Amino acid sequence: MADTLQKRLERWISAGVVDASTASRIRTFEESQGSGERLRWPVLLAVALGGVLLCAGILLFVAAHWDELSPAWRFTLVLILVGVFPLAAALIEERFPALSTTFYAIGTVCVGAGIFLTAQIFNLEEHWPSGILMWAVGALAGWLLLRHWTQAALLALLVPGWLVGEWEVRTQGFAVSNRLITEGLVLIAITYLGARTSQEDSATRRALAWIGGLAVLPLSVWAFADGRGYWGWWSQNRTPVSALFQITSWAIAICAPLALAFALRKRAAWTTAVAAAWVLVIGTFSTRDEGANLPIYAWNKLGPYFWAGVGALAMVAWGLAERRRERINLGVAGFALTVIIFYFSNVMDKLGRSVSLIGLGVLFLFGGWVLERTRRQLVARVVGGRP
Repeated sequence: MADTLQKRLERWISAGVVDASTASRIRTFEESQGSGERLRWPVLLAVALGGVLLCAGILLFVAAHWDELSPAWRFTLVLILVGVFPLAAALIEERFPALSTTFYAIGTVCVGAGIFLTAQIFNLEEHWPSGILMWAVGALAGWLLLRHWTQAALLALLVPGWLVGEWEVRTQGFAVSNRLITEGLVLIAITYLGARTSQEDSATRRALAWIGGLAVLPLSVWAFADGRGYWGWWSQNRTPVSALFQITSWAIAICAPLALAFALRKRAAWTTAVAAAWVLVIGTFSTRDEGANLPIYAWNKLGPYFWAGVGALAMVAWGLAERRRERINLGVAGFALTVIIFYFSNVMDKLGRSVSLIGLGVLFLFGGWVLERTRRQLVARVVGGRP
């Protein structure tokens, strides 16, 4: 960092942008800030871990003593939990912004706990998705007032959670597939992942990108497995839901992520529309009619691996086009995961035990080396020649 600053100052002095005395004052100021910068990440890590532990400790304490408290004390405790952390955050906001942000986030978490505890205290009507909706409204209010990335992250988790809950409750006892849930969640994860652009890269967008990046691969595996009917056996001999409800639910699952993508990316949201088409194709794979004819058998047997590979390569191309290394890394990881699942599902059981293990070792060693070399070359193109 010091060498980079010195080179910049020398370039500015030679260009006449600043004089020697101004450059000296800049250098002195930056050096005085160095010790604080070195403490930044340890302090932030300690604050984040402390916030998580504090939430867990409060919830455990309340759960351990809940039966011993009267309804009046229970409700008083709920009000204290909801109010004390935002008040503490407001008092220390100017002195310690990171801790203030953590307290605000804990306050929003306590809002959710308060909603469900209040419903339990007063024996309110049981429709738990409404509780998640009210919790999401609280997170939305927090984000509108504070514009903190923590509030946006909670909102990004709660809204899909509410929609999933509504689907589960309203379809209970009906013959339905999980396709709508899995494919909708994959699409919203891709939408979150694309929140960061070259023009917009705020803390809120980085939080959304982290959520999408962590969720997209597990959700994609779930979508492919669910689309092939591995978990749909329990819905047999049940009444199907109405066509209007199906159409409305699919419209929400597809149009809501597309609307969010347009709000985040404007004209560049066409990439999310392409991703939506890719996601919808996942539902065409099935295991029920594999013996009908050769094209259908091949599509249902090998099509998922081909389509997953297409998605992985598209993710890499997306990262190259927008110069985002995290998308390149996810695309390469997705391609490697596709190859590994294909080997375990279609190759390993057809070989002898020793041959299959040897093939697996070769796949991990040489395939991993090739993928890592390719990944480094692609990332180097994005960051300007640095591997």
